Amino acid sequence: MSSHALSIGIVGLPNVGKSTLFNALTKKSVPAENYPFCTIDPSVGIVPVPDKRLNELSRLSKSVKTIPAVVEFVDIAGLVKGASVGEGLGNKFLTNIREVDAILEVVRVFEDKDVIHVHNKIDPLSDIEVINLELILADLQTVTKRLVNIVKDVKRGDKTAVLENEVLEKVVKSLEAGKLISSIKLDLVEKEILASIHLLTMKPILYALNTSEASTNKLDIKEKIPGDYVIIDPVFGDFKKPDRQEDRSGRGLDDLIKKSYETLNLITYFTTGADESRAWTIVKGSTAPVAGTAIHTDFKDKFIRAEVVHCDDLIKSDSYVAAREKGLVRTEGKEYVVKDGDVIEFKI
Repeated sequence: MSSHALSIGIVGLPNVGKSTLFNALTKKSVPAENYPFCTIDPSVGIVPVPDKRLNELSRLSKSVKTIPAVVEFVDIAGLVKGASVGEGLGNKFLTNIREVDAILEVVRVFEDKDVIHVHNKIDPLSDIEVINLELILADLQTVTKRLVNIVKDVKRGDKTAVLENEVLEKVVKSLEAGKLISSIKLDLVEKEILASIHLLTMKPILYALNTSEASTNKLDIKEKIPGDYVIIDPVFGDFKKPDRQEDRSGRGLDDLIKKSYETLNLITYFTTGADESRAWTIVKGSTAPVAGTAIHTDFKDKFIRAEVVHCDDLIKSDSYVAAREKGLVRTEGKEYVVKDGDVIEFKI
């Protein structure tokens, strides 16, 4: 985790408010020096995850520094119909999506005569279909190509190839039916087989419904959105107005950041002390030694045990000493699966 941050790519048709959203997010960006994996790429924003728990811990420990968890957002070139066959910036678009771990699809729900819509009408569900169809078509190409490449091995009766062939055939059926691969049931072995070809529709998708207070909204479509969504308001990009500056949480931005973090299957644990209180990012389901590698790679091999207290218990107790006296601090071993909100002291 420390060598490579998981990232979520912002995609959308032209004129849906993608750049406005990216600019609003990067206004919140953090300096990269605390995050060794960061790039200086202008299309990448390192955005702090809003977390009241961290502020509480920092207050409790009277920490000199407070370092939040972050999400890496990547601004991906606008999509046009036909991207899968190289239309517009199609190839660049698809390459960029391959490199992110999840997709944030910005969908225009607002109507505004001054902002033209690429298909001349506001139809969020149709826009989602256009984008998802391009991803499906791109995957179909990848899978078909792979099937051709393994034909000889399959004929030879190579077990690995035969198994891969079965999985690919199953996936082709779904793609041809217009389904995202993430919507079909796959077991672990099938997922591992598919992982090597980096399919786009296997990535989790979060939909950002871009509304506007100045417009008539079509939020009656919510039930039909094919996945998790969050509602945002594009006015948050208007930072020239002083009253807009502080109003980001109310405009869905904080929700969007938290939801993006969850979509990447990430959780947070904390370390806290007089020097700093810090939120560390790990993949959900990580054991304590693996979680420790977020701090330093050595922690995995040198791990002896971990002292764990949940942040809620620690904050209620008002001090580490009091939490320990109440028996709320536990000693955990190598098998312990870290939970979101744990405060951990690693013994190595």
